[in-house]
Amino acid sequence: MTETIDVGLVGFGLAGRAFHAQVISAVPGLRLAAIVQRHGSEAARAYPNSKIVRSLDELLALPEIRLIVIATPNETHYPFARQCLAAGRDVLVDKPFTTTLQEAIDLIDFAKKCGRLITVYQSRRYDGDFQAIQQLVRSGELGRIVRFETHYDRFRPNFKPNAWREQNAPGAGILFDIAPHLIDHSMQLFGLPQAITADVRAERGGATDDAFDILLHYPNNLRAALGSSILAVAHRPRFALLGTQAAYFKQSFDPTENNLRFGKIPKQGPWGAEPEENWGVLTLPNADGSTSQRRIPGAQTDYRDFYANLRDAILGKATPVVTHQQALDVMQALELARDSSLQRRTLSWPVSNSLPV
Repeated sequence: MTETIDVGLVGFGLAGRAFHAQVISAVPGLRLAAIVQRHGSEAARAYPNSKIVRSLDELLALPEIRLIVIATPNETHYPFARQCLAAGRDVLVDKPFTTTLQEAIDLIDFAKKCGRLITVYQSRRYDGDFQAIQQLVRSGELGRIVRFETHYDRFRPNFKPNAWREQNAPGAGILFDIAPHLIDHSMQLFGLPQAITADVRAERGGATDDAFDILLHYPNNLRAALGSSILAVAHRPRFALLGTQAAYFKQSFDPTENNLRFGKIPKQGPWGAEPEENWGVLTLPNADGSTSQRRIPGAQTDYRDFYANLRDAILGKATPVVTHQQALDVMQALELARDSSLQRRTLSWPVSNSLPV
């Protein structure tokens, strides 16, 4: 019989409700045993078999909780994770891992001293379309890749009153909200860049950033262009890859996020399954100067695969899919992007590929 891990979820906003609670509940071997919701009864109605508590201290008082998932505002990630580690619990932190690179280094060092597991929720590694892109890149069918583009656009011209992401606070803004996914994708495909050029801005003129363009410079004239805007009434292609032998474009967004947001989870198969007309398109040149095209289906993966790996890592059967070094590399890139934008210049990646942990 598979050992069951009791999970405590801290936070029941959009991230906790849509992207964690539903996934935890769908993975064998995990039990959503308790939820921290400071106010309201939404968690109790949605998960009547879970214990509802009003504070992290109450959650830590439950001895059966083995894994704690932190899905709270970004500036709370570091202190909450540290408190959970000190209480002898394994910890998963929603992205971004922390609000500074130094916080991330300190947190990983503390986890090692406590002998506990800590990792960050880079769930979009398991988007079916991204998994398909990884397979395509590994196949070599594109030839030498010269450009990778990924966009995560929205259209929200009005501010959200009292939304913590739109306040002037550590870790607020779209850079720390969206860029961790896009940076992680690029690093999964191509490794660490040599340099970063970034423009981070507030297109609506608010208190914090709501758009960015980040260019990652790689060897052999490869560039990764990452972009997000909150004023994109027409969204740019989700992915684009240009190579010396072929090109790949995908216009639509993997539907997993939207399905989870609105509770429209397919009963069978991967949660991000798409109709064929939404698949990415690979275009190849023919000898006569014409081109031919082939649609690339998404892989059979979704966010349950992330939590299944985490379950196995806690049980000593696997290593966490997001390593400490990868978590730190994303934080390094976020800080370089912010500093590049402020200084209006390209910044080189630190000489050492290994950060002190």
